[in-house]
Amino acid sequence: MTFLLTLLTTLILSTTTALAAPQTAETDEGKFNTIEQPLPVKLGVTAGGIALIGLELWWFLGSKTQAQQATENAEIQEIEITVDGGYNPDRIVVEAGKTVRLNFYRKDPSSCVEQVILPDFKRSIDLKINDTTPVEFTPKEPGIYSFHCGMNMVRGEIEVRSARDR
Repeated sequence: MTFLLTLLTTLILSTTTALAAPQTAETDEGKFNTIEQPLPVKLGVTAGGIALIGLELWWFLGSKTQAQQATENAEIQEIEITVDGGYNPDRIVVEAGKTVRLNFYRKDPSSCVEQVILPDFKRSIDLKINDTTPVEFTPKEPGIYSFHCGMNMVRGEIEVRSARDR
């Protein structure tokens, strides 16, 4: 947030400084000529920059998917995760002490997502294209556990809750 405020202050100060002291450019004769941009152009560029900064902040900080609860079938908590440019859902809620089966269905042909790694459960699985690959493990303790692609660019989380938190 401090970065955003600093950047916004810099943009405003540079715009007001440009209004107070026009920029100059050197000509062939060694003299300087004034180059002045119209105020609407300066304001438009500043507003566009602020809008792009806001969009990036929303994309990286605010656009999180909702957690999805795994369904329970015969003492196995199971959920299908579609791998297509990311994991959908990318946040799964399960109960501690029960076996979890994550069914990864890979649609994306890129090499980045051809593998999924669950470091806390010591699992590394190769995913076949247009096929479902199951991964089973039993989380013992409540907490947040991550999973990611082989390059650690695409990530997801498993939220393990105790039976009484459900």
